[in-house]
Parts: sequence; structure tokens; C-alpha cells
Amino acid sequence: MDGDITLKTEKIKARKEAGIGWVVFNNPEKHNALGLEMSEAATAALDSFATDPEVRVVVLTGAGGKAFVSGADISEFEKTRSNAAQAERYSERSGGLYGAIREMAKPTIAMIQGYCMGGGLALAAACDLRFAGEGSQFAIPAAKLSIAYRPDFVGWVVDLVGPSRAKDILFSARRIQADEALAMGLVNRVVPAAELEAMTKEYCATVAGNAPLSIRASKLTINELAKPEREQDGDKIQRLAKECFDSEDFKEGRTAFMEKRKPVWKGR
Repeated sequence: MDGDITLKTEKIKARKEAGIGWVVFNNPEKHNALGLEMSEAATAALDSFATDPEVRVVVLTGAGGKAFVSGADISEFEKTRSNAAQAERYSERSGGLYGAIREMAKPTIAMIQGYCMGGGLALAAACDLRFAGEGSQFAIPAAKLSIAYRPDFVGWVVDLVGPSRAKDILFSARRIQADEALAMGLVNRVVPAAELEAMTKEYCATVAGNAPLSIRASKLTINELAKPEREQDGDKIQRLAKECFDSEDFKEGRTAFMEKRKPVWKGR
């Protein structure tokens, strides 16, 4: 059933709509800067969507139109990240959000308008796809704060743009405009800001209308093949492929094709 999901903070909004699970970072006064409470609430929303068969694709976005996520809430740093030990504990608490995105079996999309900075860029890079509105800006300002980003965060950016461009992003801490982000592979699409939500919904409708078991298998296979060969789980890839061919959905797909109708997927 479509509708809002109750969370512990109003700074994260979550809802189900037409097969899409929406997670909205709702801290526009601070350009959706991400605090610990927000991280934990967003993780709870993602965990709910992960097990909900009605949700076929998950979209993360920011409220207010000026930012996706502008990074971590620096006002919390003095209390939560003032030294290495505190930074490690902070990373452990906030890291669940990034893990929930990376481990999601369903497609994840970052819908970006405005600032996408620091930890916000890591969130976007953790997603499967990134759609941006014209005027969006991207940066990792670690070099301006004398901090080091987690290797997994950096690795996700390297996977998207390659080592040389990742070095440019981190060394310079410069702001990258949407057209350059598209050219370097940091985002998948750039459209006029007024068209971003409609385009994202249209794309999600296409994904939601496709066979969920096939999409799950494709996502896992691509993610495994991106790993070094010695780390790839070939057995898992084969198991998911077998589940597809043994599923009710495969029978439904064949039947619908022969009957020239739209298939009704059950995800089993």
C-alpha cells in the first residue's frame, strides 16, 4: 500500500508510491547536511524498502531544491568527530546508511538537484544510478578540512570516474558542474531541473514494470564482476540465475509473450 513511513525524525521523509520507495533528506535549512539522527532514520527507511515486495526501485533525494546532501553536518563535528577515536565511532554509526544502499538488492537511484558534496557525493556514488538537474554541483572538500575519506567512499568514486579524475576531485576539492560530471561519468543523466522528477519517475516506472528477479540477478552479477576475480562469488551468480529460470515469473513472462499481453510479476 502506498503512503508515508513513520520515522524517528522529520529530517528524513520516506514514502512508497507506485512501486518506488522514496527517501528524502529533509534538512533544507542546512542544505540537507547529514547528521547522525538522519543517517539512522534513512537506514531504517531503506531496510523497510529492502524487504517490501511492493517496492521495486528506491530513490534518494533532497528537499528544498537547493541540495541533494551537502555533506556531513559540520556543527556536530566538535562533539562527534573532534579526534581520530571519535571519528571512528562516528563512522561506525553513520556507516549503516551507506551499507544499506550498497547491499540493497533492488535498484537505487540518487536524484540530485543542487549541492552534492562530501558525504552526499559518497551517498550518490553508493547508488546504482545518478540523475542530476542542470545547475547541480559536486565536490569532495576533504582537502579543505584536513580529513581523509573512508577508502570505500573513495573507491566508489574511483569506480565511476577512474583514478586520475578521482585524484583531481580530491586534490583540488573544486566544484564540478553538472555537465562536467556527466562527461566524466560521475552521473548518468543531466536534464533541466524542472524535468528531473518527472524523468526519474518515468525511468522508475520502466524499471518497476520489468521482472524483479531478473533485475536482482543482473545487479548482483554486475557488482560481482566489478570485483577482483578471486573475490567474485560465482556460485551466488549461478544460484540467482537458476532461481530466475525456476520461478513463476519466468513462466509468466513466457505466457504473456505468447498471449501478447503485459506480464504480471510476483517476484517469485
